[in-house]
Parts: sequence; C-alpha cells; structure tokens
Amino acid sequence: MTEPYAADARELGARMLEDARNVFRSQKKLGDRTLAQAGEEALFAVPAPESNSIAVIVRHLSGNMKSRWTDFLTTDGEKPWRDRDGEFELPPETTAAEVIRWWEDGWRIVFETLDGLRPEDLMRTVTIRSEPHLVLQTIQRQLSHYGYHVGQIVQLAKASRAASWQSLSIPRNESRAFNRRLGHEAGDAEK
Repeated sequence: MTEPYAADARELGARMLEDARNVFRSQKKLGDRTLAQAGEEALFAVPAPESNSIAVIVRHLSGNMKSRWTDFLTTDGEKPWRDRDGEFELPPETTAAEVIRWWEDGWRIVFETLDGLRPEDLMRTVTIRSEPHLVLQTIQRQLSHYGYHVGQIVQLAKASRAASWQSLSIPRNESRAFNRRLGHEAGDAEK
C-alpha cells in the first residue's frame, strides 16, 4: 500500500467516525426533544397488545447500548449479563426519572466508546452473538437499530400528545414558509 492511499484511508475513516458520531448525536437529540414533550403518562402508555411503551423501548435501547458498546473491541457485543427479554418488561415501580436515566446511561457509553475509536479500528473485527462483524458494519448496524427505535418513540409520543404536539422538524403545511426563510423558493435555482 502506498503512503498517499494510507493517508486517504485514514482521512476517510476519521470522517466516517465523525459522521457516525453526528448521526448518533442527532438521534439522541431527537429522542431528548421527544422525551421532553412526552409527559409521564405517555412514557408508560401501551397503545395495543403486543406493543411497547416508550419506557420499554428506552429500556431496550439502553440495554442494547450497554451490551454492544461496553468493552466494544475486546468482548462479544451480546454480554452474558444482558437480559434482553427482561428489557421488555417494566418493574411496576419504574419512574419517569429512571427511564430518563436509562436513556442517558445508554447514550453515555455509546459516545464514550465512539470517542475512543480510531480510523484504523474500523476494519477490525468484533463479535455480536459470536458472529464476526467489522467495526464499520457494527456502527452501521447500531445506527439503523437506534434510528428505528427513536422513530418509534417519536411516533408514540406524537400520538399521545395529538394536537398539542410541537413539531420536531418542519410542521405540516409549513414547507413553503420554511423554504422562504432559507431563501429556497421554487424556481430559485433558475435565477
């Protein structure tokens, strides 16, 4: 391998890690803003049989995060101490503060681990349930998994708040006004 190629690969790896951090931060921020709006009742509401509450989803995410990212490069991502099935059951005394603590604890370990990774780590092999995965694949897998569950949390909270929900992006029927504020009118590209 020539040195310029190695330098390019390191730069690409550094950019990929930074992008992953940014996407994880964006997912956490979306979840933070959702949890702030949800209210205690919405955290524990179960919309239908076989559905999960926001609190259960947060508990599962936290369990996954702790298991996958603890000793990330050196141990299997499915830790023997993890009780995945138990993540889908809430102890009756669970409080809203505990749900938020699960959320914060899970994300803390994600970011601590990501901050310790180097570009050359992306091509290392880690295991999840004894199956080998490149670090790069594992990061992509977790980005997808967390995005899926954060989307569920948003949908559940939005449904619980109904008309009092404050949009987390461009509100319905306000795209044109948003584009005007940014100076992106239809036809601006032709000017």
